[in-house]
Amino acid sequence: MPAAAGLLAPDPKSSHPLFKDRLNVVPLPYRGVSVQAYDGPMTEHGIASHFLGRETYRRTEFIVLRASGGGHAVIAVDTADREPLFAPIKHVEVLALPDTCFYVRDPQTDCANRSALAALATQHGIGKDRTLICEGKYDHVNFIHHPSPFVLKVVEVAPPEPPKLFDLVCHVLSYANLPPILPVLERIELKELVQDISASAFLVPCRSGGLEDFGAPIYYLDERPAERHDWTLIGCERSLQFHRHYYGDEPPRIEMCPRVIAGSRGEPTILKCCLCEFDIEREGEVMVVPWGANLSMIERALRELSHDIDRL
Repeated sequence: MPAAAGLLAPDPKSSHPLFKDRLNVVPLPYRGVSVQAYDGPMTEHGIASHFLGRETYRRTEFIVLRASGGGHAVIAVDTADREPLFAPIKHVEVLALPDTCFYVRDPQTDCANRSALAALATQHGIGKDRTLICEGKYDHVNFIHHPSPFVLKVVEVAPPEPPKLFDLVCHVLSYANLPPILPVLERIELKELVQDISASAFLVPCRSGGLEDFGAPIYYLDERPAERHDWTLIGCERSLQFHRHYYGDEPPRIEMCPRVIAGSRGEPTILKCCLCEFDIEREGEVMVVPWGANLSMIERALRELSHDIDRL
């Protein structure tokens, strides 16, 4: 049986692809998943005996079994010839029995999206020793076997709300053909950066909702105030460069650059930086995108970060 699109390549020592011990098995397209009622014993031997020799549609690669007495199982099936419309099943691999299957109905989950299925599994506490079966959007059914998503830290400033980069990463994951990625927001709260700072005024890079209540007058660098006030700059190195150009000096400054605040990381991280102007940059496990990064840049960054994760 050719591996479903998006799955790892078959074991070269086997005449059939083996899925049982793999992580993050998500059949795509999910038209290869059939849902069938099953009245036999929910054991590997019982299931294999029931299905061997029975005919199956040529596109069916996996079957979700619904036992009449409750419970679910997931199997992979193969035929000797995938050309006929129907052919006898020659190989059965039981991926999961009822004790490791968790069935959930969630109309908001796109069953064609690996990250969405991984997020749902995480939400329900389904780890890499179990299988999540989802009846999701459009009443379609798919599963993620042994979910172990790639955890990605997203370091971002707030406000605005929602934090822009995190929102864009989530948007890309809603449509991009990527391994299962679980984004985790690491917020840099501007109000927390200034809570212990006493200043007669603040200068911030631009207008953004949520920056009005700092306990002192607020000025906006991108509006280039005509008068130089006794302010403290909340900004990055690029903002400081602007200030030098506008006013010829350097004010007291509170660092807000995600790249500087995050520092060096050993865990997969994405963040943005004004000094990165035209393209994405990689520093070890940290992917840096421009402050105004578009969706295609973010998708490339996510793809590069997850490309060398062999378990995906």
